[in-house]
Amino acid sequence: MSDRITVSVIKADIGGFVGHSSVHPALMERARECVASCGDLLVDSYVASVGDDVNLILTHRHGVDCEAIHSLAWNTFRSCTDVARSLKLYGAGQDLLKDSFSGNIKGMGPGVAEMEFVERKSEPIIVFMADKTGPGAWNLPLFKIFADPFNTAGLVIDPSMHKGFIFEVLDLMHNKTVEFQCPDELYDMLVFIGAPGRFCIKSIRSRTSGEIAAVSSTQKLNLIAGKYVGKDDPCLVVRCQSGLPAVGEVLEPFAHPHLVAGWMRGSHHGPLMPVSAKDSSPVRFDGPPRVEALGFQLADGRLIGPQDFFADRSYDLAREKANLVADYMRSHGPFEPHRLGLEDMEYTTLPLVMEKLKDRFVDVK
Repeated sequence: MSDRITVSVIKADIGGFVGHSSVHPALMERARECVASCGDLLVDSYVASVGDDVNLILTHRHGVDCEAIHSLAWNTFRSCTDVARSLKLYGAGQDLLKDSFSGNIKGMGPGVAEMEFVERKSEPIIVFMADKTGPGAWNLPLFKIFADPFNTAGLVIDPSMHKGFIFEVLDLMHNKTVEFQCPDELYDMLVFIGAPGRFCIKSIRSRTSGEIAAVSSTQKLNLIAGKYVGKDDPCLVVRCQSGLPAVGEVLEPFAHPHLVAGWMRGSHHGPLMPVSAKDSSPVRFDGPPRVEALGFQLADGRLIGPQDFFADRSYDLAREKANLVADYMRSHGPFEPHRLGLEDMEYTTLPLVMEKLKDRFVDVK
């Protein structure tokens, strides 16, 4: 048996209850049944939800991009879609953009974040799950966790972290990646990750040990489907402690509900509100965007947990601030900066309106 463990988090929106607000209990039950029926393929599993998304948290020893693991997730989501359709849930099968499985679930709609590593003496991980936003939402928190000494004291005082981290950044439009050695190339990297609609952080590794530290889902539904089919609702896996940021350092950025793209119809900016699992259903204007954090202790691949981190009262002020920011942003109605910029509206009704009015535009004399 391999001593390496793989953590795979695979998520999909396969039908909302009611509207886009939450996941019906019958879908959660079906997902658990499907995952439990896979025999010894998995070491362990946990089925979670955030908003209207089902997240499969799976541990196994088959490495990333394993066809059997991805097939399990695909078939689970297809089975859950059958339940969603029987209940007439909204957007049933929304993230399943292809008709049949082709060996890898990437590029088919569901979001995927996977990492493989040798389990340490103690292996704490945090699975972040967001709803009503896209993969660029992780850029600011990941920058603060792994590159900002005002957030992460270990970057200054822990010798095993002092050399920094390697950031892999993905260009969503051209499907190319570039690596930045930080802190050396920090300013160069900020030029790119400060534009989260175009560039997003895909993975992070330690410069000292080479260990994988964080992996995010980077699927962009609009670019796959060629039309607006909902936000990407990304997931993120972060390893903690022992040469990596401490649990508290990883959670700290979310005390500031930064603005992200998404919210209603995927076309508005709003604050990313840290919430407990029980408060993860976005209702106000289908929002504001939510993030949930589940902590697990790995023990020979078993998922010990979860601990619902954002249930902590210390995030009450962040939620209060998010509600105040939501009020302010909503007061702009259909005007920017609440509504996304035109470059991000190409998969909405904007092109249709532009086509209808194209002959009414005249040259300025």
